[in-house]
Amino acid sequence: MKIVCNRDKFLHAFQIAAAVAPARSPKEVLTNVKMEARDGKVTLMATDMDAGIRLELDDLQVLTPGTALLPVQKVGNILRECNDDTLTIELTENSLDVLGANSEFHLPRGNPDEFPSVVSFNENAYFEVNARLFKELVKRTVFATDVESTRYQLGGVLFEMDDESITTVATDGRRLACMAGKGASIGGFKNSGMSTIVPTKTLQLMERSIVDSDDIVCIAARSNDILIRTSRCTIYSRLVEGRYPNWRQVMPSREGRTKIDGLVGPFFSAIRQASIVADAESRGVEFTFGNGSLVVAARTADVGQSRIEIPIEYTGEMVKITMDYRYVMDFFKVLDLDKSFSIEVKSNAEPAMFTTEDGYTYVVMPMARQ
Repeated sequence: MKIVCNRDKFLHAFQIAAAVAPARSPKEVLTNVKMEARDGKVTLMATDMDAGIRLELDDLQVLTPGTALLPVQKVGNILRECNDDTLTIELTENSLDVLGANSEFHLPRGNPDEFPSVVSFNENAYFEVNARLFKELVKRTVFATDVESTRYQLGGVLFEMDDESITTVATDGRRLACMAGKGASIGGFKNSGMSTIVPTKTLQLMERSIVDSDDIVCIAARSNDILIRTSRCTIYSRLVEGRYPNWRQVMPSREGRTKIDGLVGPFFSAIRQASIVADAESRGVEFTFGNGSLVVAARTADVGQSRIEIPIEYTGEMVKITMDYRYVMDFFKVLDLDKSFSIEVKSNAEPAMFTTEDGYTYVVMPMARQ
């Protein structure tokens, strides 16, 4: 096997595949990325037996077809530290060679036949969604999962897919993020009644692997696992076991709520400023809406106090609510600064609900006032 590649492009693809491989494993072969070169293309494969990836590259030269094992740590370090723009990777009878114009590395060769197979996408029934939307569905929810919870269901993102719609949901019990968008069921795919909870790690990997925002993402969810495919990548993952909580019951009623519209930038800036005096034990920031302004205030005994005021288009009855500033900032972090949003509040005993016009909803539980 022998290929010639651009170092930067190969490094980017290698890092995506290597993210699946475990750093340590009783099966040492899993600490490698398997490279298969044939028909002018290279496929990188990695797995930890719970998740797997197949990543295709076609912007390189395949001089001799074949397969090889690339040790993640050693090859990763070579690709990062080497200064050559173009590299030749060759498997000889005695070694795995990585050669550049000014450098050469010779590593022990492994047996690619020992590497377990990584599932391909051969499904006839699946759900189809635009890649740009898929990235938003993941980005706006995955941060709200609870990977440390004893309730394993909360350690992933729930996917609900209907004939023409897709919804992702994540919660850690203190806040809930929900994003809805449009897609299409292909080949009679149905997801209703299934609890499709995708691990956080899998979704972060998938988000990184999408390069072309105009690409199409195909999702085939089964009873115990899920396959996700783009034009150049296929990711397999086992699902999180168990049934997801009834998240719709968490959504607060809109009756009797005060709705305030605003732009992300000014609100986000006010919260960042107010949180300067907050600490790990006192994360509560008070939001006061009324008289045409929003006042964001925080107070910590040993640090000090802050008060930030910005104008808003609300002149109704004054409403106050105290929230964990970290959770509120998480909502703004995944949005553009010039994006408009709405916040609906009722009292400090009721959760706040943030929404955008493109199907994003975020619910935050209030905190007791300091």
